[in-house]
Amino acid sequence: MNFDRNEIAALGGRTLDHLDWLEAEAIHVMREVAGQCENPCLLFSGGKDSVVMLRVAEKAFRPGRFPFPLLHVDTGHNYPEVLDFRDDMACHLGERLIVREVEESMRRGTVVLKSPIESRNRHQSVTLLEAIAEFGFDACLGGARRDEEKARAKERIFSFRDDFGQWDPKNQRPELWDLYNARVHRGENIRAFPISNWTELDVWQYIEREGLELPSIYFAHKRQIVRRGQLLQPVTDLTPAREGDVVEEMTVRFRTVGDITCTAPVASTARTVAEIIAETAGSSVTERGATRLDDQASEAAMEQRKKEGYF
Repeated sequence: MNFDRNEIAALGGRTLDHLDWLEAEAIHVMREVAGQCENPCLLFSGGKDSVVMLRVAEKAFRPGRFPFPLLHVDTGHNYPEVLDFRDDMACHLGERLIVREVEESMRRGTVVLKSPIESRNRHQSVTLLEAIAEFGFDACLGGARRDEEKARAKERIFSFRDDFGQWDPKNQRPELWDLYNARVHRGENIRAFPISNWTELDVWQYIEREGLELPSIYFAHKRQIVRRGQLLQPVTDLTPAREGDVVEEMTVRFRTVGDITCTAPVASTARTVAEIIAETAGSSVTERGATRLDDQASEAAMEQRKKEGYF
């Protein structure tokens, strides 16, 4: 990845570190999407990876406006702290935020739950594809990283999706010498992942370097939980304790945030970014492996969801 003269000058002549190179690659990818695509959007949930994406977008396009709106697919079961943060961040940046809800798809009948207590997480795919069709998006910038789990490790940076919104890992375009091909026919789209090559540790180190704000649930706090195998499930109105469960109050934090019904916290006393970095450096379990109840059912769960149109 090459820096231009303005970018080198902005660094003040200091020695480049790995975060500078990762940031430069992410900026390059975002500018490629903006340059090649007619109508892109940036997926923004309020989570740490999408917060990093916003900072990269600022560095890529400020002082102008972003050349795309922000899009969030809300299951209706997200943590309120994260939704409040999402809205405040979009307002602070002065960027357009589009929210589409799984409940809207349920009212249309395009999403049908097997039971009232079924997790809505996997059904986000339907609502996302409906939003892509509604606004005619030809590219969605997302904050997925290859280190998260096996299916995402198979992704290209520019991930081609067919006119059904589906992903075929065996039918992707080569990416040689940082050259990306975003050409699509009407109805097809690209999912672009500028921080594909980042790790969870890189993300936290970048958050520390840039002084980025995050939802409070990323930091250690007390919460009632029950144990589900090796995972912890928070006790909420959506995920109440079952008969025979032992409810414990623990100090926990969230490594990733999403639908309440499938996002588990981890035991932690890390209350600062520096403490989280130290904790992350010593972890041998991926964040999804440690925190996603829905990914535990099958190693192929995420890959199947992505083939159906998931992020």
